[in-house]
Amino acid sequence: MNILLTLNSNYIEQLIVMLTSLVKSNANENFEVYIAHSSLDEEDIFLINSSICKDRCKIIDVKIPSGMFNEAPTTDRYPKEMYYRIFAAQYLPEFLDRILYLDPDIVVINSISSLYNMDMGDNFFAAASHVSKSLKKINEIRLDMPGDSMYINSGMMPLNLKALRENQDVQEVYDYIENKKVFFLLPDQDVINGVYADKTVHIDAMIYNLSDRYLSLYNANPKNISTKKDMRWIAHNTSIVHYCGRNKPWKSGYKGELGVFYYYFENLVNRNKKQIVF
Repeated sequence: MNILLTLNSNYIEQLIVMLTSLVKSNANENFEVYIAHSSLDEEDIFLINSSICKDRCKIIDVKIPSGMFNEAPTTDRYPKEMYYRIFAAQYLPEFLDRILYLDPDIVVINSISSLYNMDMGDNFFAAASHVSKSLKKINEIRLDMPGDSMYINSGMMPLNLKALRENQDVQEVYDYIENKKVFFLLPDQDVINGVYADKTVHIDAMIYNLSDRYLSLYNANPKNISTKKDMRWIAHNTSIVHYCGRNKPWKSGYKGELGVFYYYFENLVNRNKKQIVF
């Protein structure tokens, strides 16, 4: 499986936990992990490499030129690294037809084989939505999305690199940014939703992009009273847990049920560190 990660040095610890969970939860798979970045140094890459199972997980360092994507709006919370997923087809090797993008604040708790091998047709992306119906219309208006579009979370996305290479218009993205940037709340995610709503396959957030907030909203909905999801159901059915937003289990004041999965894999990482002799 081909995996794409984009990050800076602030998320290396979480990245190592995520890669550990990916390998442990997919025992029959091998991974080529492309790390797209502009600021990691040799020590960072060495730390990542020394913390994973090299027999099944190959790290490929992809240094992005510092001037690339300067036109994209950025903030301290949303650095330019987040735009690397939009233009992945522009810098990844041409022999790659498909890759799975994962945020570093994710843990994988079950197989992702079905997700990785899903039929995407000629769509560019596949992703899940965390947005309630009450906010759906607001996003459509704010970002000029087609009617009945679903606003997706871009932290987990299979990318159809073949279709992107053949049909993505880079200038269309930059024009959209220029025209709509004053309305952005989550810059790269807003761009993907605004430009590619009709080129994105929708998948189940409960299975492939479960967050504490989404779980709480789902279980609080009276319509779901007979299908509430408890931790046992999640442990057996969910593939990807995503600690998106500010509520994260490695930060003080974390509130949520799903942190237990992060702590489990974090403990594996810490145990492995004790076994490594430099």
